[in-house]
Amino acid sequence: MTAALTIDGIGVAFAGFKAVDGVSLVIEEGELRVLLGANGAGKTTLMDLVSGRTRATEGHVFLYDREITNRDEHQIARAGLGRKFQIPSVFKELSVRANLEVASCRNPHVFANLRFGFSRAQRRRVDEVLALIDLGDTADQPAANLSHGQTQWLELGMLIVQDPKVLLLDEPTAGMTQAETHKTAEIIKSLRGQHSIIVVEHDMAFVREIAERITVLHLGRVLAEGDLASIETNEDVRRAYLGAAAGHG
Repeated sequence: MTAALTIDGIGVAFAGFKAVDGVSLVIEEGELRVLLGANGAGKTTLMDLVSGRTRATEGHVFLYDREITNRDEHQIARAGLGRKFQIPSVFKELSVRANLEVASCRNPHVFANLRFGFSRAQRRRVDEVLALIDLGDTADQPAANLSHGQTQWLELGMLIVQDPKVLLLDEPTAGMTQAETHKTAEIIKSLRGQHSIIVVEHDMAFVREIAERITVLHLGRVLAEGDLASIETNEDVRRAYLGAAAGHG
């Protein structure tokens, strides 16, 4: 197997407190990995370290064989890492299709791209992503008209259309209905093999729908790793969750 993302002893300390403490993970090419943990476990901070939002004070991150440790966010994104945050960020005044077209532009000057139009291959790719996220019926409507769940799917589509090698999805079902959560699980599962994916989550019902391999973080460290069955029966994990009610962040 080929390692798509290698996290080697990564860590960061804030005012002497180690929010992430020597975490090591290997995400294989095409793998779907769930990063699980209670509030305060270090899940989002780890994603911040990988994506360049926070600078590491120890360790290394590699995207395939390229080191991306402490690079700027835009450099890491160009190298092939895409990240979706909990709160979606879309162009509400533009149509759903136009959002995907803008996201697919390699040229950062949006208006230059809109003026010169899109290739047939780009249009075909946008149509494929519209079908994948099931927003074909709303393609010509302003993104402002979308429901919360649809807006989350559009932002996911805006990432997918850029064809990142590795996708980081931070609580992609936050605020969704049960039906929207299930549909999001189907979308994410359909991406397996085409992208390497890390899903940061704490909703166990959703995790059960998508999980192949799970890494559990607790107090900034890797507590356990394995398939769903082994994680659910792991006594250390059970204790960590039972004792996590007082945690925050």
